[in-house]
Amino acid sequence: MFVILMALGKIKKLLSLGTNLLFVLLIIYISVTNVDAVVRRNANSRFAIKSGPKWAKVFNNSRTAGLPKYVSRDECNLSDDLTKEIARYKPIVEGIINASVNGVFKRRTWRTLARFVDTFGSRIAGSDNLEKSIDYMVDLLKKNQLENVHTEPALVPKWVRGRESCWLISPRLEKLNILGLGSSIGTPPKGITAHAIVVESFEELQNIGKEAVEGKIVVYNEPYVSYEKTVKYRGYGAIEAAKLGAVATLIRSVTPFSIDSPHTGWQHYQENVTQIPTAAISIEVAEMLHRMFKAGDEILIYLYMEARNLPPVMSRNTIAEIVGHQQPDKVVLVSGHLDSWDVGQGAMDDGGGAFISWNALALLKILGLRPRRTLRSVLWTAEEEGLVGAEAYFHDHRNNTAAFDFVMESDEGTFQPLGLSFSGSHDAGCILKEILKLMRPLNATQFATPMDGGPDIEYFTNVGIPGAALLNANERYFWYHHSQGDRMTVEDPTNLDMCTALWAASAFVVADLSVDMPR
Repeated sequence: MFVILMALGKIKKLLSLGTNLLFVLLIIYISVTNVDAVVRRNANSRFAIKSGPKWAKVFNNSRTAGLPKYVSRDECNLSDDLTKEIARYKPIVEGIINASVNGVFKRRTWRTLARFVDTFGSRIAGSDNLEKSIDYMVDLLKKNQLENVHTEPALVPKWVRGRESCWLISPRLEKLNILGLGSSIGTPPKGITAHAIVVESFEELQNIGKEAVEGKIVVYNEPYVSYEKTVKYRGYGAIEAAKLGAVATLIRSVTPFSIDSPHTGWQHYQENVTQIPTAAISIEVAEMLHRMFKAGDEILIYLYMEARNLPPVMSRNTIAEIVGHQQPDKVVLVSGHLDSWDVGQGAMDDGGGAFISWNALALLKILGLRPRRTLRSVLWTAEEEGLVGAEAYFHDHRNNTAAFDFVMESDEGTFQPLGLSFSGSHDAGCILKEILKLMRPLNATQFATPMDGGPDIEYFTNVGIPGAALLNANERYFWYHHSQGDRMTVEDPTNLDMCTALWAASAFVVADLSVDMPR
């Protein structure tokens, strides 16, 4: 009532001055001020607007009804106490960044990764080379004084490439670069010589029909749209061609760029469908064969592959920790996979991700930073064959998922870091956004959702455990992915320093907060 009387008094005074315009402006001012005061009062609780049945319509229409932005689902209103608590980590985060980028840890991640990949090269699951590299890592983690260093078993596939070659015989003679696809069978001992047809899609293959396909080598020249959309031709191309009687398939590599470089990867067979040999060819070869086919040339190809699938063997995930000083049974997990394909060095996929994950802990150890919760680094095995190591680890720990507070993985390059992509509850996302504000010295404050680039930890995020993957400027990631080009030259020392800093700082803050990450 007092507010109304005061307002009327002001209105009277204004009217006496004959200022009708000011009167209108004052009414607007009072209305806006009262609305803003209500919003500020509501903001004293954790969220400005509480969710519930009454608010469903407001949330659903907030972007179309012209409502203030603070009613949107995407907006965060953390408590003042939690916001201030996160802000107090600024000096610690700056210390971590400085040590990694300019100080004692500068170029450390690059040096240790270079030594590793130069020593072991590629590390395909089931190989002695991978197991030797795991032994090396166990010793290295112990030398860096990390805690509870050990391995945990996982039964993994064993696929061996063997020798392979491919020749275009007609309309002219040319040796074609190929890479057999993982799990492919080999050709007969004398190879396969057959005419080829070239298609751009499964639909085109079906339209050609069984009579035209039977006894032929099917070449797929599918256009690259994105890895997620195009990879189906690598994964299922042999199945679809075999259904129509093809004797082998050659798949255009799933990449947007090539210098006659095939890209391998895992492929699948289907029960009750004949298994046929399948290999990747480069973009250049696929396009050349397609031009020949459209010109009406008779294409004759010779394919020889010794690929074979052997019985599964035992491998290991590699684990190291910094044990929490207050809640040691709760875990913040950082990870990357140690295995790679059998070409190149696996420096990018996923040597970089694995090495920022254990070096992040080594950096914190050197700085004497021990969080409330346990920080655990896991270097997965057999990711390339279908997340085999991660599945085994999750299965072994499935009865203790309550212990995992937050999970992180880097598996789409370690180029210039931009921030983190996230999957989990809205509340956990809001906390992570606030933590990312501390990463301004790295210019790595971006937040994206859903998570992209953390395939192994999806076992955890799928059951509600919040998780994040490294968001980085990886536009060229699929240039080198699964190819001979995945070598140490792709990695940049400064980018690795910054990725290590982001990984260490964000994991430490999450592990040290007074509150668990909400599910």
